[in-house]
Amino acid sequence: MVDEDPVTSNPEHYRTIFENEHVRVLDYSDEPGESTTAHVHPNSVMITLTNFRRRLSTAAGDRNVELTANQVVWLPAQRHAGENTGITPTHTILVELKGAAGGAVDDSVIGPATT
Repeated sequence: MVDEDPVTSNPEHYRTIFENEHVRVLDYSDEPGESTTAHVHPNSVMITLTNFRRRLSTAAGDRNVELTANQVVWLPAQRHAGENTGITPTHTILVELKGAAGGAVDDSVIGPATT
């Protein structure tokens, strides 16, 4: 079975900076053109520290996402792979919820919620 935890499947991009029984906080960074293998996120809050432009891919399809620095968005539980399609490095913080609040992965969801 493939490990879909982003910290172990993509350690060059994700690292845990805080964790307790309620949340895990991840630091994510990459460079233009870099990509990740498929991985899973529970329900999360994502904070963009830089501009964010990437293509997210799932079994249901692809979605291009563009966010500006210092945005805070809801990321529903999902499985995806991503590629930095921008011209600048990406740096984000993800606050992943644990337990029932983490939700169930919906393979039709791609990227942050639009509302």
